[in-house]
Amino acid sequence: MRTTVGIIGAGPAGLLLARLLHNAGIDSVVLESRDRAYVENRQRAGILEQGTADVLRAAGAGERMDREGLRHDGMELRFARRRHRVDFPALTGGRSVTVYAQTEVCKDLIALQLKEGGPLLFGAEALAVEGADTRNPRVRFRHQGVEDVLVCDYVVGCDGFWGVARGAIPAELTQVFERTYPFGWLGILADVAPSHDELVYARHDRGFALLSMRSPSVSRLYLQVPEGTDARSWADTEIWDELERRFETADDWHLERGPITQKSVTPMRSYVHEPMRYGRLFLAGDAAHIVPPTGAKGLNLAVGDVVTFARALTHEKETGSAELLDAYSETCLRRVWQAERFSYDMTTLLHRAPGATPFEDRLQLARLERLTQSRAAETDLAEGYTGFPFG
Repeated sequence: MRTTVGIIGAGPAGLLLARLLHNAGIDSVVLESRDRAYVENRQRAGILEQGTADVLRAAGAGERMDREGLRHDGMELRFARRRHRVDFPALTGGRSVTVYAQTEVCKDLIALQLKEGGPLLFGAEALAVEGADTRNPRVRFRHQGVEDVLVCDYVVGCDGFWGVARGAIPAELTQVFERTYPFGWLGILADVAPSHDELVYARHDRGFALLSMRSPSVSRLYLQVPEGTDARSWADTEIWDELERRFETADDWHLERGPITQKSVTPMRSYVHEPMRYGRLFLAGDAAHIVPPTGAKGLNLAVGDVVTFARALTHEKETGSAELLDAYSETCLRRVWQAERFSYDMTTLLHRAPGATPFEDRLQLARLERLTQSRAAETDLAEGYTGFPFG
């Protein structure tokens, strides 16, 4: 097989990249190791920054998002039984976020790709990227039990942390920066209407909690738990009781309960691989960087990567200049490190570390207090949450 851009991975990054390239008149082939049903049903992030929502609309993939997604113009911070709302549009010149699950983004982009785009091969396992430093890199893959080779002008690895793309970059050329946190998130899906119309981030002496949602009738909630916790060790009633404790306020607000349909524990880590480019191989999304979910940055960072690549390749096609492609890694990493910084700040602001001292507890409360009194501090949070510019 032969194509201009070989894309490994049909998550939102790979699928969006294929759509952006199609709209620019550049052909691609997408290889995805899983089947379509798996891709369309795996639960992942659900907060789209303003820029991500705008890109999906411009790409022709925003119709259902605008119809079914939930626009949020703010978030609520809770601490010491107090409530403080952060007004995104007032602080950012009109920016907001949209609650729309990654599964739905993938469904929309898959439908468009199969209808209008180039080949999208499910069950196609990428085995290796070869010749990344040549003019024609190759992706060796297995599809329907048969090995084949995809010859490309460029390869983009959107295949996640465990994919093969990153391994094609020589170890002696790379630097890795990472941090593992001593806690995780116990997340649940519940068939109950959300107890608040915007996201609620709660700092409590017993640990962090987050109230989110998937739709007007489905709630998504999280609890900070010790690293290595088994979700099955928490009974449903225990989860609701703990959520109620951590979201407690001084007014008459209360938490609605309902049947829990899914439980899982998400580990918390930060990871950055530099560089994000080697020869004609480009990394995007979790293949190059991971952030703790506190800042809702993972999916949005991946979108920033593929937008940067698509713009750079379109620029080369139109002008003959590889200047933007050559700057890909540096351009993406500027945004990646700002997102890492923001996610770290949010995580350390709201989570109680094991063995935290009274001094550290007071510092957390002082930081939260500052957000309620300083428009500058509040603006910094709102700008970070609604998204850093692409490129």
